[in-house]
Amino acid sequence: MANQSFLNVWLKEMPEEQIAQRLSAFLATVPFATARPGFTHLVIRSVDSSEAPVLEHDLRATPMDVAGILELVGDQIHADSAYEMSCFWDLAAFDASSGKSTAEPQPLVITCRGEEYDDGFWRETGHFEVNLGFEHFFTGHAGLLGLTPGPKAAPQSIEESRFLEAMAWPENLEKYQQQTRDNIRRLQDWVRRIETSLPIDRVRLSSEGEENFEARLDEIVAAR
Repeated sequence: MANQSFLNVWLKEMPEEQIAQRLSAFLATVPFATARPGFTHLVIRSVDSSEAPVLEHDLRATPMDVAGILELVGDQIHADSAYEMSCFWDLAAFDASSGKSTAEPQPLVITCRGEEYDDGFWRETGHFEVNLGFEHFFTGHAGLLGLTPGPKAAPQSIEESRFLEAMAWPENLEKYQQQTRDNIRRLQDWVRRIETSLPIDRVRLSSEGEENFEARLDEIVAAR
């Protein structure tokens, strides 16, 4: 299974009476996919993750904007609750068979946790946690990108072998490097919008496959 990447945001404070305001401000920064704007799912949980959702909406037929989500949340704003929203954003993906890079909608899952939810789980994960999608959208495949590029291991599948063959062409590798930098900058731009929209204590970018995900992103952007 491909590694996932994450954004975690801790606020300076988020008492119960500010949850709706903070949630609205955070959701307003989300860079929706051009072809698939709006939130497509909403799940509200209470007490902890073992409990069944107290509210769940499939919004794929009529995706909601921020105001619509806040209206659905209604009076379910509590410090012992968590709010999970799904949507899509555009990330560039390289097609090795055609040698083309195109922006395609990729899933985002955003979770907001009150400070009393799941015994204060926010301390570990932040008041907001975002599953950004596959790590390779930001780090590339097979260690090809960065200051010391080149495959770090033999290909593990026919698809990976074909991908590496395509990347042996300098023009393909250049396109791949550029599309990955574009994805990183899109993520970094989003983080900056969050930092200017909310009272941030700290922000963390991480992934399942990188020991220091943020440093890896900086390396890829800096490499030429």
